Amino acid sequence: MNVIVAFSKPEDARNIKNILTRNGFPVAAVCNSGAQVLAQAGNLNSGLVVCGYHLADMLYMELHANLPLEFAMLMVSSPSRRDSRVPEDVVCLPVPFKVHDLVDTVGMMAHAQVQRRRRQRQQPRQRNDQERGLIDQAKKLLMERNGMTEGEAHRYIQKCSMDSGTNLIETAQMVISLL
Repeated sequence: MNVIVAFSKPEDARNIKNILTRNGFPVAAVCNSGAQVLAQAGNLNSGLVVCGYHLADMLYMELHANLPLEFAMLMVSSPSRRDSRVPEDVVCLPVPFKVHDLVDTVGMMAHAQVQRRRRQRQQPRQRNDQERGLIDQAKKLLMERNGMTEGEAHRYIQKCSMDSGTNLIETAQMVISLL
């Protein structure tokens, strides 16, 4: 899990970074401005941004609005700074905080991100019209030439795909070229 630490005061950013690295969280970058955070986030697939209420060039809400969806945000600030407009997916940690509160919160957020990525990988991939057309064409050929039902033809293509270690589209193309 990539962590980006962003605070307007460099010493605050360094202190948070040191706490996180001592507790096993890899800190990918330490930033003082929202522009730096967005540049770093653009180079990473996903991660967590730990930031203050305001950075050198923007407030946390503007940063949150421009972060890639694969990033979670932990905003550390005094309770008086927070208002009712805090987005639902921004976790807030009040200052002063105990080190274990920060570590536990980051750990919880990291775990939630891993679970979310795992669920996304398990969802079946959406096929475009061309890919669906190839699979349908392969099924039709199998149905005509081998007297299979549509379900049997589909299962045959799936089994061949698994046996050969290719994806469904490549297997459908092989069936079309062979028949």
